[in-house]
Amino acid sequence: MSTDSKNRSKRVNFRLPEELIDMADITARVKHKNRTEIVKEALDEHLHEIIDEKFKQRVIELYLDGEIDYDMLKKFLGRENAEAVKASKDILDRGDELAEELTEL
Repeated sequence: MSTDSKNRSKRVNFRLPEELIDMADITARVKHKNRTEIVKEALDEHLHEIIDEKFKQRVIELYLDGEIDYDMLKKFLGRENAEAVKASKDILDRGDELAEELTEL
Protein backbone atom coordinates (compact mmCIF):
# COMPACT_ATOMS: atom_id res chain seq x y z
CA MET A 1 0.00 0.00 0.00
CA SER A 2 1.43 3.37 -0.90
CA THR A 3 2.17 5.99 1.73
CA ASP A 4 -0.32 8.29 0.02
CA SER A 5 -3.20 5.84 0.40
CA LYS A 6 -2.29 5.19 4.05
CA ASN A 7 -2.43 8.91 4.85
CA ARG A 8 -5.74 9.53 3.11
CA SER A 9 -8.64 9.59 5.55
CA LYS A 10 -12.37 9.16 5.27
CA ARG A 11 -14.79 10.34 7.92
CA VAL A 12 -17.03 7.64 9.36
CA ASN A 13 -19.82 7.86 11.86
CA PHE A 14 -20.80 4.88 13.99
CA ARG A 15 -21.90 4.02 17.48
CA LEU A 16 -19.84 2.08 20.01
CA PRO A 17 -20.69 0.84 23.48
CA GLU A 18 -19.94 3.47 26.11
CA GLU A 19 -17.52 1.12 27.86
CA LEU A 20 -15.37 0.87 24.71
CA ILE A 21 -15.34 4.64 24.33
CA ASP A 22 -14.26 5.03 27.97
CA MET A 23 -11.48 2.48 27.47
CA ALA A 24 -10.34 4.20 24.29
CA ASP A 25 -10.29 7.58 26.03
CA ILE A 26 -8.21 6.27 28.95
CA THR A 27 -5.84 4.51 26.55
CA ALA A 28 -5.50 7.74 24.59
CA ARG A 29 -4.57 9.65 27.74
CA VAL A 30 -2.03 7.05 28.81
CA LYS A 31 -0.43 6.89 25.34
CA HIS A 32 -0.68 10.66 24.73
CA LYS A 33 -2.76 10.15 21.61
CA ASN A 34 -6.30 11.05 20.62
CA ARG A 35 -9.30 8.73 20.51
CA THR A 36 -9.22 8.50 16.72
CA GLU A 37 -5.60 7.30 16.73
CA ILE A 38 -6.43 4.64 19.33
CA VAL A 39 -9.47 3.38 17.39
CA LYS A 40 -7.51 3.35 14.10
CA GLU A 41 -4.65 1.38 15.67
CA ALA A 42 -7.03 -1.11 17.28
CA LEU A 43 -8.95 -1.66 14.05
CA ASP A 44 -5.75 -2.00 12.03
CA GLU A 45 -4.33 -4.57 14.47
CA HIS A 46 -7.59 -6.54 14.52
CA LEU A 47 -7.88 -6.67 10.75
CA HIS A 48 -4.31 -7.89 10.39
CA GLU A 49 -4.94 -10.59 12.99
CA ILE A 50 -8.00 -12.05 11.24
CA ILE A 51 -6.48 -12.28 7.77
CA ASP A 52 -5.67 -15.97 7.48
CA GLU A 53 -5.68 -18.26 4.44
CA LYS A 54 -9.42 -18.93 4.68
CA PHE A 55 -10.08 -15.19 4.79
CA LYS A 56 -7.82 -14.58 1.78
CA GLN A 57 -9.64 -17.31 -0.15
CA ARG A 58 -12.94 -15.55 0.51
CA VAL A 59 -11.43 -12.26 -0.73
CA ILE A 60 -10.35 -14.06 -3.90
CA GLU A 61 -13.90 -15.36 -4.35
CA LEU A 62 -15.25 -11.82 -3.98
CA TYR A 63 -12.84 -10.67 -6.71
CA LEU A 64 -13.71 -13.55 -9.04
CA ASP A 65 -17.41 -12.80 -8.54
CA GLY A 66 -16.84 -9.14 -9.41
CA GLU A 67 -17.78 -7.89 -5.94
CA ILE A 68 -14.43 -6.16 -5.29
CA ASP A 69 -11.92 -4.63 -7.68
CA TYR A 70 -8.27 -5.46 -8.31
CA ASP A 71 -6.95 -2.65 -6.08
CA MET A 72 -8.87 -4.00 -3.09
CA LEU A 73 -7.67 -7.54 -3.85
CA LYS A 74 -4.10 -6.25 -3.91
CA LYS A 75 -4.52 -4.65 -0.46
CA PHE A 76 -5.39 -8.02 1.05
CA LEU A 77 -3.12 -10.34 -0.92
CA GLY A 78 -0.15 -8.19 -1.89
CA ARG A 79 0.80 -7.23 -5.44
CA GLU A 80 2.39 -10.51 -6.53
CA ASN A 81 -0.44 -12.78 -5.35
CA ALA A 82 -3.09 -10.39 -6.66
CA GLU A 83 -1.44 -10.40 -10.09
CA ALA A 84 -1.50 -14.22 -10.11
CA VAL A 85 -5.21 -14.25 -9.26
CA LYS A 86 -5.93 -11.59 -11.90
CA ALA A 87 -4.03 -13.59 -14.53
CA SER A 88 -5.99 -16.73 -13.61
CA LYS A 89 -9.27 -14.81 -13.84
CA ASP A 90 -8.31 -13.47 -17.26
CA ILE A 91 -7.57 -17.01 -18.46
CA LEU A 92 -10.87 -18.29 -17.03
CA ASP A 93 -12.78 -15.43 -18.65
CA ARG A 94 -11.14 -16.13 -22.01
CA GLY A 95 -11.97 -19.82 -21.60
CA ASP A 96 -15.63 -18.95 -21.05
CA GLU A 97 -15.62 -16.78 -24.17
CA LEU A 98 -13.98 -19.55 -26.19
CA ALA A 99 -16.55 -22.09 -24.93
CA GLU A 100 -19.39 -19.78 -26.00
CA GLU A 101 -17.84 -19.39 -29.45
CA LEU A 102 -17.50 -23.14 -29.82
CA THR A 103 -21.14 -23.72 -28.93
CA GLU A 104 -22.13 -21.31 -31.69
CA LEU A 105 -20.32 -23.39 -34.35
